[in-house]
Amino acid sequence: MKLPPDLLAALQAVRRVGRPRLVGGGVRDWLLGRPSHDYDIEVAGVDFPTLQRVLGRFGGTDLVGRSFGVIKLRIRGREYDFSLPRRESKEGAGHRGFAITPDPQLSDAEAAARRDFTINAIAYDPFADALIDPHDGQADLRRRILRHTSAAFSEDPLRVLRGFQLAARLDFALAPETATLCRKISDTFRELALERVWGEWDKWATKATKPSRGLDVLKETDWLRHFPEIAALDATPQDPQWHPEGNVFTHTQHCLDALVSLDSWQAATPALRRKFTFAVLAHDFGKPATTFAGERSGVKRILSPGHEAAGTAPTEAFLHRIGAPLEIATHVCPLVKNHLAHYSGQSTQGAFSDSAVRRLARRLAPATIEELLVIMRADHDGRPPLHDAETLARIDALGAKAHELALADAAPKPLVLGRHLIALGWQPGPAFKAVLDTAFEAQLDGQFHDEATGRAWLAEFLADQNEPAA
Repeated sequence: MKLPPDLLAALQAVRRVGRPRLVGGGVRDWLLGRPSHDYDIEVAGVDFPTLQRVLGRFGGTDLVGRSFGVIKLRIRGREYDFSLPRRESKEGAGHRGFAITPDPQLSDAEAAARRDFTINAIAYDPFADALIDPHDGQADLRRRILRHTSAAFSEDPLRVLRGFQLAARLDFALAPETATLCRKISDTFRELALERVWGEWDKWATKATKPSRGLDVLKETDWLRHFPEIAALDATPQDPQWHPEGNVFTHTQHCLDALVSLDSWQAATPALRRKFTFAVLAHDFGKPATTFAGERSGVKRILSPGHEAAGTAPTEAFLHRIGAPLEIATHVCPLVKNHLAHYSGQSTQGAFSDSAVRRLARRLAPATIEELLVIMRADHDGRPPLHDAETLARIDALGAKAHELALADAAPKPLVLGRHLIALGWQPGPAFKAVLDTAFEAQLDGQFHDEATGRAWLAEFLADQNEPAA
């Protein structure tokens, strides 16, 4: 493992007073050939004050709870976590119910035993250039398996959600015995603080390479029941002609995996990835409430009319349940509600009117048509082996029209404003809103296109209304 020179210098100094090991996800990612900038160092054989004094010669230090024995070292804008080996014992419910005691005398094997999965229990000695792997985590890396390190795994229910997001990030499967253990502790979900639940969902949403793996883990461990909006998808059938891949849960898994393969998702910021992923996860949340067996054109079909709009309430409920920041629902719900806008009757044979696209952009705000196109494409690609040229053509036509109108990345803004009414002699008052709303509707219909034509439209409209100027 190649280490930054500044960190290596600090480790050499620490080596004189203790036994430093690189541990955790940084070692795991290095062995997987994945890029990682996280360096967690566990130092045995030294007390906390001595370690702090040695590290202080190399940069600024922040203490993260003396009882946890963690020092954050900052060198030239980079941050490294140094900790002491510690013993943990469960004494109460929740993540605060642990007694944590730093123990510098723990062996490498004893220190590794407290870690969640074997692949995270591999340590690296930078001076011997050797791996320390008492739980055979390297074998599980080769097998692409998440396996719990010890029975202590069950003491912290958050580890199940760590498995959920790690499986999605690494495209790993859960070991059968670990899934069994997770099922046994499913009822302990209620012990988890909401911010900890959100932390794991956020990692899943922004870092997954195969999001469906995470949903598999929730299902295998009986933790899907804690997220009923998703669980309901697994009991909801789809018409096999339109969805040959299976039920709504299976379709959603395919859509999520398709999403993260798109250039738009891979190039997105974490904030935008988060919105994309939750919008795709939730896009069919309305189907359980709207699906029934019926007929269309004399043919028996499975139908879900109105599921787009019906998805808003369960999307809000789910995002609240996992502790998502409020602005995420504000952004995601319009994408869910409009994810079939290319089939909403606003287009004829793929040709979108200017008015339809303006109104769609307004309905989506603060989300955008450009973002909606990503959701639509993931939805299409989530129906293997179906490849629907008509759907793709409609998506492309919507995007082309949005770009033509300069509305791909923003909603239209009103061109007629209150100051224009004032210029015509009006005094601000309750009547302003009705006139301005009517003006905006006319703008969306294409009756005017800039401020000058908007002023002309306003003057004519007021004259037709024969309204007094005061």
